Amino acid sequence: MKKKSKETISINNTLLNIISPIGMNFTRNTLTIGENTGKMYGIVKYPQSVRYGWLSRITNIPNTICSISFKPIDSGVFLENLSRSISRNKGLANTTKDSLTRTRAEKAAEDAEKTLIRIDQEDESVGLMGVTIMPIATDDEVFEKTDKKVKGTASVAKCRIRNLANLQKEGFKQLSPFYTTEERVETIINKVVPLSTFIGGFPFARVGYTDKTGYYFAKDSLGGLIILDLWKREGDRTNSNITFMGVPGVGKSTALKHIALSEYMKGTKVIFIDPHREFKELTHKLEGDWINCGGGSKGMLNPLQIRTSPRDDENETEKLYEDEGQGMGDMALYIKNLEVFFKLYIPSLTDRQMAILKREIIELYNEFNIFWDTDISLLNNEDFPIMKDLHNQIYEKSKQENPYKKDYEDLALLLKDIAFGSDSFLWNGYTTISANSKCICLDTKDLQNSPKNIITTQYFSILQWAWEEITKDPVEKVMLFCDEAYLMIDPENPQSIAFLRNAAKGVRKSEGSIVVASHSVVDFLDPKVKMYGQALLDLATYKIIMGTDGKNLQETKDLYNLTEAEEELIAAKKRGTALMFIGSKRLSVDFEIPEYKFEYMGTAGGR
Repeated sequence: MKKKSKETISINNTLLNIISPIGMNFTRNTLTIGENTGKMYGIVKYPQSVRYGWLSRITNIPNTICSISFKPIDSGVFLENLSRSISRNKGLANTTKDSLTRTRAEKAAEDAEKTLIRIDQEDESVGLMGVTIMPIATDDEVFEKTDKKVKGTASVAKCRIRNLANLQKEGFKQLSPFYTTEERVETIINKVVPLSTFIGGFPFARVGYTDKTGYYFAKDSLGGLIILDLWKREGDRTNSNITFMGVPGVGKSTALKHIALSEYMKGTKVIFIDPHREFKELTHKLEGDWINCGGGSKGMLNPLQIRTSPRDDENETEKLYEDEGQGMGDMALYIKNLEVFFKLYIPSLTDRQMAILKREIIELYNEFNIFWDTDISLLNNEDFPIMKDLHNQIYEKSKQENPYKKDYEDLALLLKDIAFGSDSFLWNGYTTISANSKCICLDTKDLQNSPKNIITTQYFSILQWAWEEITKDPVEKVMLFCDEAYLMIDPENPQSIAFLRNAAKGVRKSEGSIVVASHSVVDFLDPKVKMYGQALLDLATYKIIMGTDGKNLQETKDLYNLTEAEEELIAAKKRGTALMFIGSKRLSVDFEIPEYKFEYMGTAGGR
């Protein structure tokens, strides 16, 4: 027989250079791998009782490497030791005079008995579990933050971790897939646990978030799906409102359209207040109603048409006007809204002129057979007076001799523009806005070059109309998207933001949702409107904070008490990434949107 010649194996030095670190160095408490600094830890104590997925919060910390080992052992010896431990703890509980020691001993005995039952009666396997974890980073500052994150997360998970001092090299071998286990490290980190505790830790799970109902909303930072039902009410999820903040260019408009499309597909009526014409193409592709509220003939809103109003539960304004147990009717409440409307439109109105104007409005309603107890729901758009009727009535009285002749003359002059001038195209006529579809876009782009009083007044009217759409059918789900809501804020006249705040509070009583989207938190926290603006931002169950910077970042941090990591997340301004609040739960999300949705979104607002 011929001997087989030995084959020569060539060494690929290039490959070795690629897979090998530049150099390694081990100190007492840290290690260096090339340009990276690391530190080896081991978990030396686990909680007595755990939940499913309990270990995932530790194993999925960014900038860390984790290793888990599990060796089955003979349960007989373990049961014997466990039984002795139960007896010892019960004896300690019965003899000690210290209440804290007694409580701890009783709890340890109780937990051990549960484990004993699981292993002995349910024939569950046990084993030695060991967990090593290494924070690692090239930047010293990032490394320090990751190191603190590891310690903090372990503490929250009720685990105790230990720095493997003088065993950094052995710990690294234990962690590495290309080494065998290290006996000296295992002596420290290996602890006996039931097999179900190990498996139930589900350490590599991308947990995500799911309501079991709803639709795909986004992904968490680890790629787990977030399946959300915005209409679910339980625990701290008391409403379906959304606060959506982010500077231009971070994907806010795209995310808003993604949510709107998902809700539309589920049968929700969606209404957009659109100041930048970003939702026009989407509305047309959904065969919805696009309405130009900046002066178009189909966008007329008659301010004198009585509508329902959101009521402030805290102030209970209507109770001040109760008469023998009967609260204020629609007309009485709406007179107060008209007072706001005219104060926004004509800021210079005096209290005397306002009192006369309100008296004339009531008289005008009576002329049209509308009284305090009239059921407004039975009236059509054409049954209400319009601004021309109000102006003519006041003008006729200005020609009569009376103690208020000068006030009537001034009012007739002030109202002439809204009745016959350029502002008449907005407000002198019967309401022509109709909502015949499940998608309505109230476009206000043509309004943006108007004087501030015109903008704030029209927004107030639009909000009133939208509120009526939300509340007229108590079982229909309606979602109102207020894009660039800062445009509704006028520090000198905060009535519009107050109306929106009251609507956000009252919408929980119906199947409604208000989405407030803006790039500026600062505007909402102006001292003159803060009592309304801050409440509006806080009220929402769902808060989505995308990238921001400067003063907005600082105000957002203070408003929501952000952690350092959360602040870094939104300061990075990564497109499509956001910090999301679901009630009190906080998570990092990525809006990875299905491609088919972009076919509906159009190009306005970016992609």
